[in-house]
Amino acid sequence: MKYQVKNTLTAHDVKQHIPHPFEVSPGYTQLELTLHFSPAQVGNFHNMLTLSLFDPTGFRGAGHRGGNMHRVALNAATATPGYLPGPLPPGTWLAQIDTHLILQDEPCRYTLEISIETGHPPRRDPPPPLPTSPVLNPRPGWYRGDLHAHSHHSDADWTPAELVKRAQQLGWDFVTLTDHNTISSIPDMLRLTGDSLLTLVGMELTTFRGHALCLGARHWIDWRITPDHPMAEVARQVIAQNQIFVIAHPRDPGDPYCTGCDWQYPDVMPGPASHIEVWNHVSPEGCTDRALALWYIWLNQGYRLVATTGSDAHFAAQLTPDSPCNVVYAEALSEVAVWRAIRQGRLYLSRAPQLEFTARTPQSGPVMMGDTLTGSSADFTIAWTGVPDGAILRVIAEGRPLQEMPIGPEGNFTWQMSPAQARWCLVEIRDQGNELLALTNPIYLNRGRFHPELVEGGLSKGRNQPENEK
Repeated sequence: MKYQVKNTLTAHDVKQHIPHPFEVSPGYTQLELTLHFSPAQVGNFHNMLTLSLFDPTGFRGAGHRGGNMHRVALNAATATPGYLPGPLPPGTWLAQIDTHLILQDEPCRYTLEISIETGHPPRRDPPPPLPTSPVLNPRPGWYRGDLHAHSHHSDADWTPAELVKRAQQLGWDFVTLTDHNTISSIPDMLRLTGDSLLTLVGMELTTFRGHALCLGARHWIDWRITPDHPMAEVARQVIAQNQIFVIAHPRDPGDPYCTGCDWQYPDVMPGPASHIEVWNHVSPEGCTDRALALWYIWLNQGYRLVATTGSDAHFAAQLTPDSPCNVVYAEALSEVAVWRAIRQGRLYLSRAPQLEFTARTPQSGPVMMGDTLTGSSADFTIAWTGVPDGAILRVIAEGRPLQEMPIGPEGNFTWQMSPAQARWCLVEIRDQGNELLALTNPIYLNRGRFHPELVEGGLSKGRNQPENEK
């Protein structure tokens, strides 16, 4: 059984989901699809069409990758990376062409070919069971790792095993695989947890108007944002599932340089979002400072968003000893403990420096990042080691430098501040060229405006919004 569809698109067809339904009869065991489009490139930029597949029961995979030739094959035992193996249930299937970018000046013509074959079903041995949330280290401590990386199941040039090997070489404690719009890599990644490296999973919602990490997700999340399926509702559903919703690289350039990479959702500015990736290792120059500025604005508006970093690695050369890491204070090295600490904001971001940022008041003992101080005045302390010569320390209060000074390789600094001066405070460390070396999450000062939104299991009252908007 074969199908063939030809169509011509223009720039007016960009950011659409073009459905191509087809029928699979009982007894068929092998499915192959080929999508080819032309031109691949117009001027200096590339058209981008991807292929998503759904069977009568739901998601069967997505090929979010470059190039103008997409080939997919699946049966009960095997599938092209990005897609899910399994029997072919009879009924109406859907091959969906997602038009991420269609450049102007020249029509884009595509051909979709579908072939469905019968035959003896291939034998498939049962996959080994997934590990059940191992605890690699039961002791509380600081654990380093990455929250954003890709594999050949989407648009990267390496396998999950190669990603894990590179993370082990860098001496990390955890690494997270977040492929674009698919979950096909998750079983392989989870089985790669070893004695010293915790493997974590999620999915990057790679939409037409912004990207978001769904950390901890193990089931497919529909990334097709429509008026009936808005981004704010997606974020709430992710958080309600005890996952972490991170706005990714919000100030990266968008079309046509990086398709959909800039954040354009007015209902999630930041709306119910709980985290923001302010530091993306492969972002163009200046994007980190623009993302930081956006985060500071949202903090000043009363939102308590946790800052994260991500390598966004697609191949080994993008993971280096200089890559920024999330340094998380967790009660153990385990999936549950790491996600809990990140939800609470107990992490700083660093290329190499080791930091300890604490505060205390006469009314309370020491607190750390993500906590709220009570009292009229507080003593803040930042201690550091592993800082290169010539580095600059900046104390940031409500987005403005409160203190700025050159520092040596190790040391500490203490200052006093009251809620009347600022409602939040954090620390940046930069090199002589003003490049970011390390960044803490805030400690908050209670001036009666904030709710403690970050609680175990998600956001209180289901939203992360200022007091004066409730």
